[in-house]
Amino acid sequence: MGQFKFNAADIKGVYVVEPTVFGDERGYFMETYSAEEFKEAGLDYNFVQDNQSSSRKGVLRGLHFQKEHPQAKLVRVISGEVFDVAVDLRANSDTYGKWVGVLLSAENKKQLMIPRGFAHGFLVVSDTAEFVYKCDDVYHPEDEGGIMYDSAGIEWPEIDTELVLSEKDLKHPKLSELDFKFNL
Repeated sequence: MGQFKFNAADIKGVYVVEPTVFGDERGYFMETYSAEEFKEAGLDYNFVQDNQSSSRKGVLRGLHFQKEHPQAKLVRVISGEVFDVAVDLRANSDTYGKWVGVLLSAENKKQLMIPRGFAHGFLVVSDTAEFVYKCDDVYHPEDEGGIMYDSAGIEWPEIDTELVLSEKDLKHPKLSELDFKFNL
Protein backbone atom coordinates (compact mmCIF):
# COMPACT_ATOMS: atom_id res chain seq x y z
CA MET A 1 0.00 0.00 0.00
CA GLY A 2 1.30 3.44 -0.89
CA GLN A 3 2.23 5.75 1.94
CA PHE A 4 1.63 8.95 -0.06
CA LYS A 5 -1.14 10.69 -1.95
CA PHE A 6 0.25 12.82 -4.80
CA ASN A 7 -2.13 15.66 -5.69
CA ALA A 8 -1.22 17.52 -8.89
CA ALA A 9 -1.38 21.30 -8.47
CA ASP A 10 -2.65 23.69 -11.13
CA ILE A 11 0.88 24.04 -12.53
CA LYS A 12 2.49 21.06 -14.25
CA GLY A 13 5.15 19.37 -12.14
CA VAL A 14 4.06 20.78 -8.78
CA TYR A 15 2.44 18.38 -6.31
CA VAL A 16 0.91 18.59 -2.87
CA VAL A 17 2.06 15.40 -1.17
CA GLU A 18 0.02 13.95 1.68
CA PRO A 19 1.67 11.21 3.75
CA THR A 20 -0.27 8.45 5.43
CA VAL A 21 -0.24 9.12 9.17
CA PHE A 22 -0.56 6.27 11.64
CA GLY A 23 -1.69 7.54 15.03
CA ASP A 24 -2.78 6.17 18.37
CA GLU A 25 -2.69 7.21 22.03
CA ARG A 26 1.13 7.30 21.91
CA GLY A 27 1.32 9.83 19.06
CA TYR A 28 1.89 9.21 15.36
CA PHE A 29 4.26 7.76 12.77
CA MET A 30 4.62 8.62 9.10
CA GLU A 31 7.10 8.32 6.27
CA THR A 32 8.07 11.73 4.93
CA TYR A 33 9.85 10.47 1.81
CA SER A 34 10.29 7.25 -0.13
CA ALA A 35 12.46 7.33 -3.27
CA GLU A 36 10.63 4.30 -4.64
CA GLU A 37 7.12 5.72 -4.18
CA PHE A 38 8.07 9.16 -5.47
CA LYS A 39 9.68 7.57 -8.54
CA GLU A 40 6.55 5.48 -9.17
CA ALA A 41 4.58 8.76 -9.11
CA GLY A 42 6.92 10.25 -11.75
CA LEU A 43 8.89 12.31 -9.22
CA ASP A 44 12.35 10.88 -9.72
CA TYR A 45 14.72 13.09 -7.75
CA ASN A 46 18.11 12.47 -6.19
CA PHE A 47 17.97 14.62 -3.07
CA VAL A 48 21.46 15.59 -1.89
CA GLN A 49 20.88 18.23 0.81
CA ASP A 50 18.40 18.77 3.65
CA ASN A 51 17.82 22.25 5.10
CA GLN A 52 15.90 23.56 8.10
CA SER A 53 14.97 27.08 9.15
CA SER A 54 13.13 28.62 12.09
CA SER A 55 11.21 31.88 11.73
CA ARG A 56 8.73 33.99 13.62
CA LYS A 57 5.31 35.22 12.52
CA GLY A 58 5.43 37.66 9.63
CA VAL A 59 8.77 36.49 8.25
CA LEU A 60 8.57 36.17 4.49
CA ARG A 61 11.48 34.29 2.92
CA GLY A 62 11.81 34.48 -0.85
CA LEU A 63 11.09 34.34 -3.61
CA HIS A 64 14.38 32.55 -4.37
CA PHE A 65 15.90 30.40 -7.10
CA GLN A 66 19.33 29.37 -8.38
CA LYS A 67 20.10 30.23 -12.00
CA GLU A 68 22.73 27.76 -13.21
CA HIS A 69 22.16 25.15 -10.49
CA PRO A 70 18.36 25.00 -10.18
CA GLN A 71 16.97 22.95 -7.33
CA ALA A 72 13.91 20.76 -7.05
CA LYS A 73 12.60 20.94 -3.48
CA LEU A 74 10.36 18.84 -1.28
CA VAL A 75 9.23 21.19 1.51
CA ARG A 76 7.28 20.71 4.74
CA VAL A 77 6.68 22.25 8.16
CA ILE A 78 7.50 20.40 11.39
CA SER A 79 6.32 23.10 13.80
CA GLY A 80 3.82 25.89 13.18
CA GLU A 81 2.29 26.95 9.87
CA VAL A 82 3.44 28.71 6.70
CA PHE A 83 1.90 29.74 3.39
CA ASP A 84 4.29 28.22 0.87
CA VAL A 85 4.54 29.48 -2.73
CA ALA A 86 6.14 28.36 -5.99
CA VAL A 87 6.23 30.67 -9.05
CA ASP A 88 6.78 29.14 -12.49
CA LEU A 89 9.84 30.68 -14.23
CA ARG A 90 10.20 28.08 -17.01
CA ALA A 91 10.62 29.86 -20.35
CA ASN A 92 8.55 27.43 -22.41
CA SER A 93 5.81 26.86 -19.86
CA ASP A 94 2.17 27.72 -20.54
CA THR A 95 2.00 28.79 -16.89
CA TYR A 96 5.07 31.07 -16.83
CA GLY A 97 4.61 33.65 -14.05
CA LYS A 98 1.74 31.75 -12.43
CA TRP A 99 1.95 30.61 -8.84
CA VAL A 100 0.81 27.82 -6.54
CA GLY A 101 0.31 28.43 -2.84
CA VAL A 102 -0.56 26.02 -0.05
CA LEU A 103 -0.77 26.14 3.74
CA LEU A 104 1.76 23.72 5.18
CA SER A 105 1.63 22.95 8.88
CA ALA A 106 2.81 20.52 11.50
CA GLU A 107 -0.85 19.65 11.93
CA ASN A 108 -1.83 18.92 8.28
CA LYS A 109 1.58 17.35 7.48
CA LYS A 110 1.25 18.28 3.79
CA GLN A 111 4.37 18.70 1.69
CA LEU A 112 4.93 20.64 -1.53
CA MET A 113 7.03 19.09 -4.31
CA ILE A 114 8.51 21.91 -6.41
CA PRO A 115 10.40 20.95 -9.58
CA ARG A 116 13.36 22.84 -10.99
CA GLY A 117 12.47 26.09 -12.73
CA PHE A 118 10.50 27.78 -9.96
CA ALA A 119 11.03 30.65 -7.55
CA HIS A 120 10.13 29.60 -4.01
CA GLY A 121 9.20 31.38 -0.82
CA PHE A 122 7.01 31.23 2.26
CA LEU A 123 5.27 33.41 4.84
CA VAL A 124 5.09 32.34 8.49
CA VAL A 125 1.47 32.67 9.67
CA SER A 126 1.81 31.06 13.12
CA ASP A 127 3.75 32.53 16.06
CA THR A 128 6.81 30.53 14.96
CA ALA A 129 7.51 27.84 12.37
CA GLU A 130 10.19 25.32 11.60
CA PHE A 131 10.51 24.62 7.90
CA VAL A 132 12.45 21.70 6.39
CA TYR A 133 13.22 20.81 2.82
CA LYS A 134 15.12 18.43 0.63
CA CYS A 135 17.01 19.74 -2.42
CA ASP A 136 18.31 17.85 -5.45
CA ASP A 137 21.37 20.12 -5.77
CA VAL A 138 23.55 21.86 -3.20
CA TYR A 139 23.21 25.56 -2.50
CA HIS A 140 25.48 27.84 -4.56
CA PRO A 141 25.34 31.34 -2.99
CA GLU A 142 26.94 33.00 -6.01
CA ASP A 143 24.17 31.59 -8.23
CA GLU A 144 21.18 32.96 -6.34
CA GLY A 145 18.36 34.89 -7.96
CA GLY A 146 14.99 36.09 -6.82
CA ILE A 147 11.86 38.05 -7.55
CA MET A 148 10.02 40.53 -5.36
CA TYR A 149 7.43 38.83 -3.18
CA ASP A 150 4.59 41.15 -4.26
CA SER A 151 5.16 41.12 -8.02
CA ALA A 152 3.60 37.84 -9.18
CA GLY A 153 0.02 38.48 -8.07
CA ILE A 154 0.38 36.13 -5.11
CA GLU A 155 -2.53 36.29 -2.70
CA TRP A 156 -0.58 36.15 0.56
CA PRO A 157 -2.71 35.54 3.67
CA GLU A 158 -3.41 38.55 5.84
CA ILE A 159 -1.68 38.41 9.21
CA ASP A 160 -1.85 40.70 12.24
CA THR A 161 1.79 41.80 12.14
CA GLU A 162 4.16 43.55 9.75
CA LEU A 163 6.04 41.54 7.16
CA VAL A 164 9.70 40.91 7.91
CA LEU A 165 11.98 40.50 4.89
CA SER A 166 15.75 40.36 4.57
CA GLU A 167 17.58 43.28 2.98
CA LYS A 168 18.47 40.94 0.11
CA ASP A 169 14.84 39.97 -0.50
CA LEU A 170 13.77 43.63 -0.56
CA LYS A 171 16.15 44.21 -3.50
CA HIS A 172 14.87 41.52 -5.87
CA PRO A 173 13.41 42.71 -9.18
CA LYS A 174 9.72 42.51 -9.93
CA LEU A 175 8.65 39.52 -12.04
CA SER A 176 7.96 41.89 -14.97
CA GLU A 177 11.57 43.20 -14.72
CA LEU A 178 13.23 39.80 -14.42
CA ASP A 179 15.79 39.23 -17.18
CA PHE A 180 16.04 35.51 -16.51
CA LYS A 181 13.96 32.45 -17.42
CA PHE A 182 14.75 28.76 -16.98
CA ASN A 183 15.32 26.85 -20.21
CA LEU A 184 14.65 23.37 -18.87
